Amino acid sequence: MKKRVYLSLGSNLGDRRAHLERALEEMRADGIDVLRLSALYESEPVDFRAQRWFLNCVVEAETECMPLELLRRLRRIETRLGRRRLAPSRLRGPRTIDIDVLLYANHVMRTSELTIPHPRMTERRFVLEPLRELAPDLRHPVNRRTVAELLTAVRDRSRVRRAPLHPGD
Repeated sequence: MKKRVYLSLGSNLGDRRAHLERALEEMRADGIDVLRLSALYESEPVDFRAQRWFLNCVVEAETECMPLELLRRLRRIETRLGRRRLAPSRLRGPRTIDIDVLLYANHVMRTSELTIPHPRMTERRFVLEPLRELAPDLRHPVNRRTVAELLTAVRDRSRVRRAPLHPGD
């Protein structure tokens, strides 16, 4: 049975837009049905600030994969797109692609590999802005607040702006 999931995608190396488009193609080819896609957003780096701005979006999708299998598929996609996992101290550094599982149906889980809902999603404007675009009334399965409420309360003041539809605009 298919489950509804929300995924966050980001890139800040090379052709950011092309990396996001390729990740979407790879997800579709790997059995992850992309239902809707937010607009693209440019966001300034949050934790490791001395790097290029990110291009981000959120995807609403369906999958028959269980959560850990979904994570493994997404990591394989990241690897195919040139993602190199670095030491923990550089974890938030520049990358060709980053795909995070934000929500998996109404599941709540915590393992050494995966935590759902994503543990920092409520603290990140670059996640909440595009997620609100897709699902403003979606409720966080733990704190029961809507995405719109979470965005109103977020302390993150980093800059997030809609990216132009076409590069160079």
